[in-house]
Amino acid sequence: MNLKATIRLAMQALIRNKARSMLTMLGIVIGVAAVIVTVAIGVGARTSVQSSINSLGSNLIIVQPGSVTTSGARGGFGTASTLTVQDGLAIAQIPGVSAVSPSVTMRTQAVANGNNWQTIVTGVAPTYTFIKAWPMAQGTFFGENDVAASSKVAVLGQTVIAQLFPNVKDPVGQSIIIKGVPFTIIGTLVALGQSGVGQDQDDTILIPYTSAMQRLTGQTTVSQLMVSAASATQIADVQQSVTTLLEQRHHIVPPAQDDFQVRNLQSIAAAASSTGAVMEFLLAGVAAVSLIVGGIGIMNIMMVSVTERTREIGLRMAVGARGKSILSQFLTEAIVLSTLGGIIGVVIGLFGTLIVALAAKWPTSVPIGWILVSVAFSALVGIFFGYYPARKAANLHPIEALRFE
Repeated sequence: MNLKATIRLAMQALIRNKARSMLTMLGIVIGVAAVIVTVAIGVGARTSVQSSINSLGSNLIIVQPGSVTTSGARGGFGTASTLTVQDGLAIAQIPGVSAVSPSVTMRTQAVANGNNWQTIVTGVAPTYTFIKAWPMAQGTFFGENDVAASSKVAVLGQTVIAQLFPNVKDPVGQSIIIKGVPFTIIGTLVALGQSGVGQDQDDTILIPYTSAMQRLTGQTTVSQLMVSAASATQIADVQQSVTTLLEQRHHIVPPAQDDFQVRNLQSIAAAASSTGAVMEFLLAGVAAVSLIVGGIGIMNIMMVSVTERTREIGLRMAVGARGKSILSQFLTEAIVLSTLGGIIGVVIGLFGTLIVALAAKWPTSVPIGWILVSVAFSALVGIFFGYYPARKAANLHPIEALRFE
């Protein structure tokens, strides 16, 4: 028989026993659906973690002051006041660096609209929103002219807006007093929520770093330098170049200890990505057990089918059917059962993924590759577990099969 005739006979046999065929497919359907849902949850979790890390900055490298030793007591990282705006300007010239922003941070009281709120005020450069990948909600961010003029302008986070302007729809254009100095609000930031360490990222006010240094703190050094590499592949090279440059600028010669530290987020990102991948494959592996159980179910039902149809097999052999044709028919039945089960499982899995996303408000994603792998694996399950019953049917002796009761 040709392939078309084999498939037709297999479909006729399955349709004659609809209930048994549906129950046989059930294990495959559940297995594939479980694979789709668990992979979707795993991929969504990894995407969510990666998004949280990306929200910390675009290919971010942080340069912080190092440790200072006073009377034998080591102050720890951050106690040395050695980083300057000029260091940042020099770093900006390094190949592979796309943006640099000095950062001057203080925690102080802000007063506006008859309300007051203690928050974090940070002096930054106009490149800050690019480095942090932080879009504007309203208004505009300050520019280079504001930095050059030490302008009294401010951009507010959503938490500060909620505390100082609870009944104001748009605070842009209003005034806010920081440490006795009036600033004009020129923009607001999109809400980011909490950081990975639980800090409210929206509880902040951003002003030009020159305004922070000259009008609020009187400092001549900065709290840190935020550096954005042009691409993730250049982070390590840029980090090394920044270290070499600052050692030259600060006249540090080994074995003297650096008075700064340079760090990036790649180790965190790599660990999160690795953990997410392990969890994704672990969940898929657990779900794959259902596919194997479904395959065993197919083999059991096919064995029963061979027993029930022994006389039919004998009759076909008696009129000239070869063992190869019998093998092909039963194997095709198993493959059709498992493949149809896989397709139905994919549909149910996608529907289940949608329910999870809506009910739990959890980001989910189903890579097309996993869908194809699930269907292909279900077909392989049919081949693997269907071969033995099909082989047994093909090896039946015609005379013994016709005598079978």
